[in-house]
This record gives sequence, structure tokens and C-alpha cells, in this order.
Amino acid sequence: MAGFFSLLRRLYLSIYNWTVFFGWSQVLYHVLITLKESGHENVYNAAEKPLLFAQTAAVLEILHGLVGLVRSPVSATLPQIGSRLYLTWGILWSFPETRNHVLVTSLLISWSITEIIRYSFFGFKEAFGFAPSWLLWLRYSTFLLLYPTGISSEVGLIYIALPFIKASEKYCIRMPNKWNFSFDYFYAAIVVLGIYVPGSPHMYTYMLAQRKKALSKSKRE
Repeated sequence: MAGFFSLLRRLYLSIYNWTVFFGWSQVLYHVLITLKESGHENVYNAAEKPLLFAQTAAVLEILHGLVGLVRSPVSATLPQIGSRLYLTWGILWSFPETRNHVLVTSLLISWSITEIIRYSFFGFKEAFGFAPSWLLWLRYSTFLLLYPTGISSEVGLIYIALPFIKASEKYCIRMPNKWNFSFDYFYAAIVVLGIYVPGSPHMYTYMLAQRKKALSKSKRE
């Protein structure tokens, strides 16, 4: 019975990883084609559907960690996925005024290359029991450049969205109301920006440690 569940787990995770890999491949394809043919102003509209699919599908990774399907700690997965969902739905989808900025292009290129490598890496491991050494190196090395460009784009887009958030008052809850509760999305966005200050170096340091551990293990094998 244990062997059956192990096989079922691998089958499910293989399908999941390769499906999301395809989604991010579509994002990168649409970004590059649109960038070449009509400029960065149209990148978001071209890539929106696969972006919303691929990024939202990452919610399942939190569940995978919670139920023990994968060994990745939820404490590391949650903030990374949470911040990307916030950018995807809470900024780009919610405030169209941000979509034609050049930072959208740098964001989607950084995200998509990172995720294409990551999901193919895990797809190989689940489907075949191993990942090629070159893919292992890419998995734990490309973030050295793509993480800073991605984070910078995220912070920049939140900052750019601030005046539109304030003017629209979207997602705000004003008193009086039956819950006796108020919420201002503008100040919430400022808090999110503040979290990036300690959060980004912490995540980068964590990934550097993971890189050292993974590459050292690969050399020993």
C-alpha cells in the first residue's frame, strides 16, 4: 500500500510540475514575442492568462508542504508565493495603470526563467528520479541574478501603484460598518514594501545556503 501511495504521489507531482512548467514557458514566450513585435507596453496583456494560471497554481505548493507531499518548509514557501500572488493579483490585475511599465517586463522575465528552471528540475526528479547536473546548477545559480532583478521589479511596481491605490480606494473598508473594522489598502501596500527590507536579504541568504548545500552534495555524489 505504501508503494502505491508513493507512486501516486510521484505521478501527481510530475503532472503538477510539468503543467506549471508549461504555463511559465507560455509566459516567457509571450513576453519575448511581444517585446520584439510591439514593445514592453503590451507585454502584460499578452502574458496575462498564462501568468494568472501559473502563479495561482503555486498556491498548491503551500498545501503540498502542509500535508507532507514535499519536504520544502512552508516557512520558506509561504512568503515567496504570497509576495508573488500579491504582485500578480493585488497590483497588476487590480491596477491596470501599472501594466505598461517596463518593470513588468523585467518582472515577468525574471519570474518565468526562474520558474521554468525550477519546475523542470522538480519535474525531472519526480518523473525520472533524478535531474541532469546542468539543470541542478541552473536551479541553484540563476537566482544570483534573477532574484535581485525580480525583487527590484516587485518593489518598483508596488511603489508605482501607490498613487493609484490611494486614489481609487479599492479594497478599502471604511467605518462605520457592522464589523466595526476599517482597512486601508494604501497603508497595507506601504507595510508590504517595509517587509521587503528585511525579508529580501533573509530570503537571499537562505537561498545562498541552499545553493551551497545542494552543489556540495552534488559534488560528493
